[in-house]
Amino acid sequence: MTIGNFSNPIDQRYFEDYVPGSVHEFGEIRVEEDEIIRFARRFDPQVFHTDPEAAKQSVYGGLIASGWHSASLMMRLFVDHYLSHVASLGSPGVDELRWLKPVRPGDALSLRITVAETKRSRSKPDRGLVRSDVEAMNQNGEVVMTMKALNFIRCRNVP
Repeated sequence: MTIGNFSNPIDQRYFEDYVPGSVHEFGEIRVEEDEIIRFARRFDPQVFHTDPEAAKQSVYGGLIASGWHSASLMMRLFVDHYLSHVASLGSPGVDELRWLKPVRPGDALSLRITVAETKRSRSKPDRGLVRSDVEAMNQNGEVVMTMKALNFIRCRNVP
């Protein structure tokens, strides 16, 4: 496994820059208690996400972020550091989203992304599909979330 940087900055990154097997690490984003509670009250109002005192009595022993909040924090890092700012064409979805460990107030999340596969479109040669294996990690290097992302990326070199 080789961890490296892209050859082009994010505002000049195209399909050809996503090299299968390359590994990229980015971070960090801090998890704040007030954001955990605000997100959960609106989108995932379970007591272990919304009430620090009641959460102490839960199986988690304290407040934890909703998995959907964790995915949103991951997405912020994904867009800020990995996904091309000039060639991204959206996504048909993600596969195998898993929440492996609780994310807690004060955690600092970072990403490790492996370019798993690239495939240029035959029907639309101006773009390709990039499949990325994404791992979100806390400040201790523990993997807290994983997913397989699919993204359509415009090609720099169009035949």
